Amino acid sequence: MRDINRRPLFIYEMANNHMGDVAHGIRIIRELKAASDGFPFSFCVKLQYRDISRCIHPDYHDRFDLKYVKRFTETSLSWDEYRQIKDTIVDAGFLAMCTPWDETSVDKIVEHGFDFIKIPSCYVSDWPLLEEIAKCDLPIVASTAGEPLEEVDRVVSFFRHRDKTLTIMHCVGEYPAPDDHLHLGQIALLKARYPSIPIGYSTHERPDNFEAVKVAIAMGAVMFEKHVGVATDKYALNTYSANPDQVHRWLQSAADAYTMIGNPAKRYPAPAGEQAALRDLARGAFVKAAVTAGETIQHANIFYAMPNVQGQLVAQDFSKYSEYVANEAIPANGAIMRENVKARNTREAVYKIVSDVKSLLRKSKVLVPGQCDLEISHHYGIDKFRETGITAITVVNREYCKRLMVVLPGQKHPEQWHNAKDETYHILYGDVTVELDGKQVTHKSNDVITIAHGIKHSFWTKHGAIIEEVSSSYSMNDSFYTDPIIMSNPNRKTFVTHWIG
Repeated sequence: MRDINRRPLFIYEMANNHMGDVAHGIRIIRELKAASDGFPFSFCVKLQYRDISRCIHPDYHDRFDLKYVKRFTETSLSWDEYRQIKDTIVDAGFLAMCTPWDETSVDKIVEHGFDFIKIPSCYVSDWPLLEEIAKCDLPIVASTAGEPLEEVDRVVSFFRHRDKTLTIMHCVGEYPAPDDHLHLGQIALLKARYPSIPIGYSTHERPDNFEAVKVAIAMGAVMFEKHVGVATDKYALNTYSANPDQVHRWLQSAADAYTMIGNPAKRYPAPAGEQAALRDLARGAFVKAAVTAGETIQHANIFYAMPNVQGQLVAQDFSKYSEYVANEAIPANGAIMRENVKARNTREAVYKIVSDVKSLLRKSKVLVPGQCDLEISHHYGIDKFRETGITAITVVNREYCKRLMVVLPGQKHPEQWHNAKDETYHILYGDVTVELDGKQVTHKSNDVITIAHGIKHSFWTKHGAIIEEVSSSYSMNDSFYTDPIIMSNPNRKTFVTHWIG
């Protein structure tokens, strides 16, 4: 079965424009072939099959005062004549699609080997016909003009439950439809409502409207249908069908739209000179105070200003995840040059920590409010976080404080104490060994430990733990560590927002 999403499919709806004349139908196909040459699309010609003896009541066969009885009867063909036109479609290299107007026509569409079967808007909720169509193993294209969304839902559900390949076409059943009745935004609505179903556009605008197809493409349509025909001295063309020249211009307009849109699946390739021009306008990075060789350049000691010079770091090179160590001294107001620093980016390490924290939270079934920041404490640097460190989530911090501490398997929090706050640990999940003033006790889920201010304590876990900490208000200035190396590290915390999800 053909994958209709590989290339946009343009459908030429011949309808009754063959005028019941096989030779005229063949001429239309050949002129459409010439109009289509050179465009990188897939093409399809669509016929309409009718068994006049079934689709028109016997008492009305001669009622030519009725518009559709007259039109359908005068343009009817025998099944062999329909087959001749269908074979010409295939010989021209087109795919073939057909609309049945009765159950007999469904069988003939299968017998004649069409690639698609089309449901017109007027029959999209004709359930007896849909039941017959659902017996076919053909991709189905359904137009939706005039149908409420609830009815379209039922049609989609009907074919989905039967594992049918389905495309839904936005359509307006006016011939021609004025511009203010095209409602092209419905394409976006249908895409959002049925994200797994390709959405197309069955167009009935004026034949000289070459802009609507651009909008339809931009809205995400992947299949396009237009009524087509050829005017001759013998046969006039109706007001909503495009002639071959108009078809060519319609296709060119579509091709222009795809050129302008480019590839929405990946970032566009930057034009030559774009990056250089943007770089020239970037703010260069400078140090406020002198930096010695081997010193980590603190973010607080950096300012950004124009101009930048070749090889200089610019503002875009800095984030909370970036760290630069000077290889040689930089004077006050001096430029930070790329070749004179050692760079380190912790973004990937932070993302992996966040992923592991979320995984442990899911495993523990502990719920976390979505608006809370994640505090990552890496006391000896992020490279050693897995051995020594902790993550904390502050839920509330007023006169009282509630935090959730996530300790990853094998991780230890180094010895510290608080001069002001008392704290209570409630073990929500996992195992925790707590050392208080040199005494170690291993705790399990639902245990409670109270730690008074001034008491030195550390803790670690073997398999991972979630700890609810309840205390008086929390301040980073009230945490003191036994190891002076930690106390001298001003960059031992990283905060992550919008991490839940």
